[in-house]
Amino acid sequence: MALLSARRAALDALRKWQTQKQFADSVLSSVLSSEQLGASDRAFAQELFYGVLRNVILLDFWIGRLRSSRLNADLRDILRLGLYQLFLLNVPAHAAVYESVDLAQAKNRGLVNAILRSALRQRESLQAEASGQTLAVRTSHPEFLIDRWQNSFGAEATAELCAWNNEPPRVYARINHLKIDDEEFSRTYPDARPLPGRPSFSEFSARFPSDALASGHCYIQDPSTALACELLDPQPGERILDACAAPGGKTSLLAAMMQNRGTIEACDRDPKRLQILQENLSRLGVEISRTVCHDWRSNLSPSALKSAQLFDRILVDAPCTNTGVMRRRIDVRWRLQPDEFRRMQEQQLIILNAVVPLLRPQGVLVYSTCSLEPEENEHVVEQLVANASTSWRRDAVKVSLPFRDGLDGAYAARLTRTR
Repeated sequence: MALLSARRAALDALRKWQTQKQFADSVLSSVLSSEQLGASDRAFAQELFYGVLRNVILLDFWIGRLRSSRLNADLRDILRLGLYQLFLLNVPAHAAVYESVDLAQAKNRGLVNAILRSALRQRESLQAEASGQTLAVRTSHPEFLIDRWQNSFGAEATAELCAWNNEPPRVYARINHLKIDDEEFSRTYPDARPLPGRPSFSEFSARFPSDALASGHCYIQDPSTALACELLDPQPGERILDACAAPGGKTSLLAAMMQNRGTIEACDRDPKRLQILQENLSRLGVEISRTVCHDWRSNLSPSALKSAQLFDRILVDAPCTNTGVMRRRIDVRWRLQPDEFRRMQEQQLIILNAVVPLLRPQGVLVYSTCSLEPEENEHVVEQLVANASTSWRRDAVKVSLPFRDGLDGAYAARLTRTR
């Protein structure tokens, strides 16, 4: 009965995701909060929901081979869940079929049973046929994304990137040096496995580190997010602006690098996200930050910042299309449109041009995104540098590519304002 509840929760989430303008993680969180499920059943519901979203084109390809006539949305979602369990999750056939049938209305149960039983009989031929389809079908990615990635990275890297996007994300934690050092962290949390080459990051494979999080000893964060902070290289006693700070992972890392000495002004435009930022910084022991609610896309800079001295360093971790973190942002691929990259570029340049007057001469600006797209990365930096009102020296660029580095995608560029 519990697993049926998990399947029903996943079906409810799929229906709501298609009818409500909410991100997948928000939809699932809302659904699970109303269900009385144990930890293992919640995890199963999550696996089903995210698994279907990751593989929806492939699942629909199989459905099209099994049923040529039109299906309503509810029936299609039930079949997606059933086929995902049978072909990709390897759930025992009797359980996957029986429980999927039970999800359907009484009048449709015979149809669901017949289609899934037919899928079992044709499993080998269906899977073989799918293997001969395009990369977009095999990995369930929009064609326009496949095309642009092949132009940027080549066919082999694009195939690896698509496979990466369909993997469940690993749980990485950054050790919070404001409260604990690496050695004590390893003793206190023996389930943590240090990452090679990233000694301040650990991976948790056995269980989620809820006690370590609650105590502020770590923060869930992919190591790729540290690239921007490393390039900024803040020093104790300096005045720093984190222009797009929520939820606070980079802000807290900057504070740790500064040994809680100096000042960090942490801004975000969304009051709800700002509240999360404040809670995270408090739990992590950050003592040198002040949070400011501000939308840099407005024509004015915050009065609280304009009246103070200029900043030594500014970090702009800009809003972006998130194409470097698609395995964490499960539904991004289905929300993106081809014109989104230019639209985001315009917003990114507005934010950069708004913060530049707040940076002192010889001050350092780091621009970063979790996008893989040149329009949001190199092209933005090129346009900023081309603006004749300010002079820049380009110092360094760091890039993380999932298919090359085994981490989330990220871009960071460091510039020094020469006048």
